[in-house]
Amino acid sequence: MPPISASLPTGKLPATLLAQLLSSLPTADPHLFLGPGVGEDAALIELNSAGRPDRLLAAKSDPITFATDEIGYYAVNVCANDLAVCGARARFYLPTVLLPEQTTDANVRQIFSQISDACRTLGIAVAGGHTEVTPAVNQPVVAGTLLGEVSRRKVVRTGGCRPGDVILLAGSAAIEGTSIIAREKRDALLAQGWTAAELDAAANYLHEPGISVLAPALAAAEAELATAMHDPTEGGVATGLWEIADASGCGLEVDLLRIPVTPLTAQLCAACGLDPLGTIASGGLLATAAPDNVASLLTLWQKLGKQGQSIGRVLPAEKGVCGMRDSKRTALPRFDADEIVKLWAGKEA
Repeated sequence: MPPISASLPTGKLPATLLAQLLSSLPTADPHLFLGPGVGEDAALIELNSAGRPDRLLAAKSDPITFATDEIGYYAVNVCANDLAVCGARARFYLPTVLLPEQTTDANVRQIFSQISDACRTLGIAVAGGHTEVTPAVNQPVVAGTLLGEVSRRKVVRTGGCRPGDVILLAGSAAIEGTSIIAREKRDALLAQGWTAAELDAAANYLHEPGISVLAPALAAAEAELATAMHDPTEGGVATGLWEIADASGCGLEVDLLRIPVTPLTAQLCAACGLDPLGTIASGGLLATAAPDNVASLLTLWQKLGKQGQSIGRVLPAEKGVCGMRDSKRTALPRFDADEIVKLWAGKEA
């Protein structure tokens, strides 16, 4: 009999399994500048366009599966983040919209309006896509592909950091998660004693501080100040840091107490039994920079209204990946499933 296979957790595939699967894919094309890899946010393809030999096509596909409220806004901005951390500007979006049975005309119009508004704001053209009502889903799913372009010399990779670099975080942990919790579990939280004003503020984290890292990421790439950038999404900031280590083949030392978590995020995660470091984290931007460039990068972000913070350093691979707490070495947590899935598993407080 074949061996019994364990069920996979909800969310991203485990990194080891994903690496094995990616290694089996056909990627041997001379025009594939950057192909699939654990932690890499987008693909880069040589265009070889007449008169523009330095331009690369950037491509990213991503589904929105946790959020239902403002799903169109999430879908566009999450993909745009993944292109921006590569240094690429988004241009063309192709959404696949899967809708459950009993979806109404008003429901689908709302999703299209959200996609339209988000694309107009970011200067993105909708180039195509697909829509259907299907019994295969029990809530709306938007899986989009976003295309953009970047100059070859401005490319930034998740795996671009080097030992001695400083690890930075612009923004704070679990910004996206804070908004999702407040939007998807509002009634339950009101029953627990949370006020409408508190939940309105948390829900608005989608827009303020916001899940977009477009401006700080593109500015860092344009100024050539970052050696690596990464958009931490599922699995939170902690998993994003592990993905940087995996992609770069380096070790990391992360001061866990220096990772910013807003009071509202901390309180909301505590009420639901979630660890903010493992909760979906769009709106935070992970980056690494040479020590001499750190001050310039933090100043650049501050001018854009995005507060940055040094949270650790890149180590040689043989030093491994670790956290620091009160100057003592500890484990850097890694989350097999995003903490947010507990909300739908009956594990909330």
